[in-house]
Amino acid sequence: MTYQSQIHRQEALISTRKARRGWASPSSWGAALGVGVVAFGLWAATNRPATNIPPYTGEIGGFAFSPFHKGESPQTGVYPSIGQIKSDLRLAAEHTHNIRTYTVEGDLGQIPALARGMGLNVTLGAWLDTHQEANAKELAKVVKVANANSDVKQVMVGNEVILRGDLTVPQLVADIRQVEKQVHVPVSTAEPWHVWLKHPELANSVDFITVHLLPYWEGVPENIAVQDAMHRFQEVHERFPNKKIVIGEIGWPSDGIDIGAARASTINQARFLRDFFNLAQKEHLNYFVMEAFDQPWKTSFEGRAAGYWGMFTLGRHAKWSLTGPVWNHPEWIWYALGAALASLLATMALLSRRPDIRWPGKLLFAVLVEGFTSTLAMLLMNMGQTYLSYSAAAVWAGLAAGQGMLLFLLIADSFDLVETIFGRVSRRHYEPIPAPAGARLPKVSLHLPICNEPPHMVKQTLDALAALDYERFEVLVIDNNTVDPRVWEPVAEHCARLGPKFRFFTLGKYKGYKAGALNFALRETAPDAEVIGVIDSDYLVEPDWLRCMAPAFDDPAVGFTQSPQDYRDNDGSIFKRMMFWEYAGFFHAGMVTRNERNAIIQHGTMTLIRKEALLNENGWAEWCITEDSQLGLRLFRAGYEAVYSKKSFGKGVMPDDYNAFRKQRYRWAYGAMRIVRANAGALFNPFNKELTAGQRWHFITGWLPWFGDALGLVFLAMGLAWSLGLILDPVRFEFPIALFMLPSIGLFLFKIAQILALYKNRVPCGFMDRLGAAVAGLALSHAIGKAVWKGLFTNRLPFLRTPKMENAPALVQGLVMAREELVILLLTWGAALGVGFGHHWATLETKLWVAVLFTQSMPYLASVGVSILAAMPAKVRRTIVAPAPQKARAVAFHPAAGD
Repeated sequence: MTYQSQIHRQEALISTRKARRGWASPSSWGAALGVGVVAFGLWAATNRPATNIPPYTGEIGGFAFSPFHKGESPQTGVYPSIGQIKSDLRLAAEHTHNIRTYTVEGDLGQIPALARGMGLNVTLGAWLDTHQEANAKELAKVVKVANANSDVKQVMVGNEVILRGDLTVPQLVADIRQVEKQVHVPVSTAEPWHVWLKHPELANSVDFITVHLLPYWEGVPENIAVQDAMHRFQEVHERFPNKKIVIGEIGWPSDGIDIGAARASTINQARFLRDFFNLAQKEHLNYFVMEAFDQPWKTSFEGRAAGYWGMFTLGRHAKWSLTGPVWNHPEWIWYALGAALASLLATMALLSRRPDIRWPGKLLFAVLVEGFTSTLAMLLMNMGQTYLSYSAAAVWAGLAAGQGMLLFLLIADSFDLVETIFGRVSRRHYEPIPAPAGARLPKVSLHLPICNEPPHMVKQTLDALAALDYERFEVLVIDNNTVDPRVWEPVAEHCARLGPKFRFFTLGKYKGYKAGALNFALRETAPDAEVIGVIDSDYLVEPDWLRCMAPAFDDPAVGFTQSPQDYRDNDGSIFKRMMFWEYAGFFHAGMVTRNERNAIIQHGTMTLIRKEALLNENGWAEWCITEDSQLGLRLFRAGYEAVYSKKSFGKGVMPDDYNAFRKQRYRWAYGAMRIVRANAGALFNPFNKELTAGQRWHFITGWLPWFGDALGLVFLAMGLAWSLGLILDPVRFEFPIALFMLPSIGLFLFKIAQILALYKNRVPCGFMDRLGAAVAGLALSHAIGKAVWKGLFTNRLPFLRTPKMENAPALVQGLVMAREELVILLLTWGAALGVGFGHHWATLETKLWVAVLFTQSMPYLASVGVSILAAMPAKVRRTIVAPAPQKARAVAFHPAAGD
């Protein structure tokens, strides 16, 4: 049976299944809709309103009143207009008869005059800080305004001046005495409860005590916060029984980080204030709610929670009513519906491509997509309730875009997972059966480029080629850039001994590296050759390679064939064994899946190419370090098909140490980025039809994890910088919201689970080998990330120096080999410990941030560990692990080419 007839048979089978199931197969719709219904139920369950909060039907005692609107701040000198102040006063007057101000600077000194006739009593505030001249002007103005307006009932000289340390107690007392002499209303100053207890001389200087009771800042849980506030109130009252006490600030924020056991939320704010209002009404307390309107300008010096104390939003909308149920996110239903719709579309769009996926796979995919989409929707929902400056909005938008890319990556990986494990139909399977004797087979020209290779190794490769069970072939050995004749002359002599089928060329200094040598060989190829084959200098091929693979070219649509890389030097050491199985995943799982959509990666050895197609594409790309992958993509763009066989027809050798392993992957990633740049139109332009949708999908999603590694470097740098801020300035640098931290942890765990699941299903190795392969791949993340950035913005592969530490102990060699990763590992762990101990491990945000840093450190820990294992002497390593399984086939886990 020819390859073409095999393809047609499988296409007929899949067409039959499509006809029976239809585009919208019932099982796919059932999985997607069922998961959507369950997800919507979870949204509803987690966003249920609080209905057990006692209502309050009375009047609010008073508001702390700061009328700054969006874009306004005393820090920037942008103050509210007269119209804005009057509008805010009218809104406040609908709920209370008392307001408290904090300054008379600018038009804020006109508040008493503007409030005239609205039934509002004003407690007028003067702002004091360390600037004595400004303080003097503020006090003079507050006296003038108080004496000119009969609705000013009290004057407040400073706010938390002693708490901030701006003035000493004697200085503040002097200012209070000065104002008391000039006004005809009671005078006080405002401080937290503990300041009054600590400084009785301050209490003796005021006409009444104004105490701030804000249990959130003290980490008191919401369910006992009112009782705690009243306990503090009682302490002050018992200390100063003859003084009238006014609660100058009391409240709870609707958003902000956790402080101890205190949780900021809309429901907690409503519960705290309703409970307090009822108590205050019963006990006839004088108080001012902190505060009337959200003031996000305060977040720059007090943290995120400082902007969310208002009963009204910055847009002057009530966050909750004094009676009835309260929601944290009353708009949740729209985000839930959006997530469900997006999930349904993504799930059906991909499952429609593989109706043969078994029901458990469809269900798993629907669950994963719904989970990822809902996480992004919850993130956007939280962002929608956050006040952002333009710079902050830009940062958040960038983070949201990163989360969107993460969503795409996770969906792609999830689909790859389920179609690999749960797919039932193979549409493009090629069974490599040796052609029978007498069959007409094309002449093959095998090209073997070498550069400074050990002669004995190349001789073994040539001997294996000489033993091929194939009549019509030639071998061209092209040596380039080998300076020492003693290296290439033994190879030339060996070619002469093997006969006329073997031709040797030495090019000396020659441009183009491997691609240049291959282009030279293409020009020297026998005119009657129809197929070009390429192998690496370390490969020992099986005798039936060409007899099994060359028949695929009977189909004129086939441009090239590919079979797996395999390795013969797995010496049983931990390092070689980890590499062996790390390579294995790509060919056992990745290439098989890619082959279903004619999108395999050509990887430069054990490949056969139709000579006509190669000539039509002007040979090998000498500008690209991964010329093999570039050629494969060009052939796909030209409309050719590829044939992939899972059977291994040759074995080579793996890198000798961690540095070589890392440099190899660096080259692959660097070359891949240059390929992306060169083929951007075909890959990303929807109007370019050179590639099929499936080919675009696999090339984009196949390289997307490498982009993820590059972004990981950026996120790590940002994380370290932010950690420094969290340690040195914990007020200005708050923890990101949990929804920004959880996805990075979830992605790491998902990727590990995905690798282990794919290996268990497709790669013939045990659990420890699966884990070792995952660790080996993880160890390359930093090198890949650097290569991606270099490949995107440069055109020349940088020189990578190999440390010379052959005589050092294994531990020292390993640490030096991975010295860059070791430094980053120590920095990351230091940042994690610094944040953890600096914040006393007290909140969920602290623990999550430390977990994020620990997760980000895993690739670096893997790099250092693998480097040390690679440096261990082989005889020591062999005593640690059992020998590798016999006849295990190896491959490359990453979609790249060349070695």
